Amino acid sequence: MPKTQLTSAALRSPNGVFSQATTIEATGRLVFVSGMTARRPDGSIAGVGDITEQTRQVCENVQAAVREAGGTLDDVCRVDVYVRNMEDFAKIHEVRAQYFHEPLPASTMVEVSKLAHPDYLIEISAIAVIA
Repeated sequence: MPKTQLTSAALRSPNGVFSQATTIEATGRLVFVSGMTARRPDGSIAGVGDITEQTRQVCENVQAAVREAGGTLDDVCRVDVYVRNMEDFAKIHEVRAQYFHEPLPASTMVEVSKLAHPDYLIEISAIAVIA
């Protein structure tokens, strides 16, 4: 699947691990990954109070869902990130850089007051195109 990261001189350069826009020559299957949280397979919550560990578990969960569909994180073209504290932006992107590589997916990150469980600090949903 040819995925291209777009960069426009008319836009500010991204300050994190994402692109301004991503194009996909979509001849494959679209995979819509529901919001993933820091839940481990056994149901426990990873990294309670620790945004770095929770982000790592969330990325592992997104990766597992995409892998089950026959793809990799390189097939992800968009992520939506919901965080409890926008001050964690740099820590989140430090972890994301370990999972997502160029061409980077397009991304939105918003701060929310609550997630589905009070111990969740982050949730990520994703869209992938798998050839």
